[in-house]
Amino acid sequence: MKSPASFKKAAAWALPYWTRGEAGRETPHDLFRVLYYGWLVAFTLKVLGSAWDVSWHFKWLRDDLAPPHLLNSAGTALALALTVIHGYTGYGVDKAALRLIQWGTGIFLVAVPLDLINHRVNGLDITSWSPSHIMLYLGTFFMIAGVLRGWVMGAPPGRERAVVLGAFFAFFLENVHFPEQHQEYGILSLGAWDNKATYAEQILLEFAADQMGRPIDRTMMAGFTLPVPDYLYPVYAVVAGLSVLVVARLLIGRFGAATLVAAGYVLFRTVAWPLLTFTGFPPSAVPFFLVVAGLLVDVAFLVRMPAARAVLGAAGVTAAAYGALAAQNAIMGPVYGALKGQEGLLGAPPLVTSSAVWAGLGLMGVWLAIEWLAGRRNTQPVETPPRPVVAPVTT
Repeated sequence: MKSPASFKKAAAWALPYWTRGEAGRETPHDLFRVLYYGWLVAFTLKVLGSAWDVSWHFKWLRDDLAPPHLLNSAGTALALALTVIHGYTGYGVDKAALRLIQWGTGIFLVAVPLDLINHRVNGLDITSWSPSHIMLYLGTFFMIAGVLRGWVMGAPPGRERAVVLGAFFAFFLENVHFPEQHQEYGILSLGAWDNKATYAEQILLEFAADQMGRPIDRTMMAGFTLPVPDYLYPVYAVVAGLSVLVVARLLIGRFGAATLVAAGYVLFRTVAWPLLTFTGFPPSAVPFFLVVAGLLVDVAFLVRMPAARAVLGAAGVTAAAYGALAAQNAIMGPVYGALKGQEGLLGAPPLVTSSAVWAGLGLMGVWLAIEWLAGRRNTQPVETPPRPVVAPVTT
């Protein structure tokens, strides 16, 4: 625990910067780093809470003050504080970054009470794809987009810039992929039911069955665990998730960037898997296929012509993602089954291979748009160092 002297020293350093200013204000490097490392802490808390939250909701009946919600709320509180600091002082952001952060934080804060009202009115919200949940993801989307822009525009070139940018993109990928976790948890929970086992507590099963107007049977379990069409998982993963990796590769500008961003997210999910399952929470499939798809994104950038890169890359990445998903089903299913003592559990959500055409076309359209925007905008950071800010004179 820090001593009072440490807090006094920190306050003495920070207070001179607490002055009103417009966005785009030149920011000392040490202050810039403190602000953006604060964002890393905020997003880490939110990710830890959200990862626990999905597993929690496949076991327990919903509770507004559940520990995962409190952990996520701690990250939200820090994000709100940083938003206020950026907005009041103008440090660390340009106008576009500030607007994205403010809009994202605002949407998220509006979505929270709407989600609580939704649960009060409708009871258990069975799917991660509900409107109030989508508002939460959308708010976080804009928030991280603003932070990404602020870091790209203000961080000096070097290893730290690339590493922190990769970390922010890993958080971005986690937020975009988050609703897919419903199917990743759902397929293993349904497989457990087929093997005469359940992860959910009886009170949760009864609540879900009452809401559907059915007995607790396999039809009810399928509606609870996999409530959306099977094609949604691979199509959304390719179009939305892999678009994040394309942007990451463009902005970081190094071969291997997309692979490392995907690997960072998958590593987190892999580490969280035993931490959750060995403490009694339901398991999930881990999206290992994203690493293979990320590698193909990096390979696609060996093509120099942007339009050709988008077309060829979309085709190759989509084929790799669908192939890796099929392989994950074949390889990881027995592994999960052995770990849980239940043979036959699937290692990935159901794969509708015919949807690859629509996924590939969707990714190609987004990729072409990304390349077009990249060609029009200069996203390079400012090369000149920030001018130091002189602390106000006190008497």
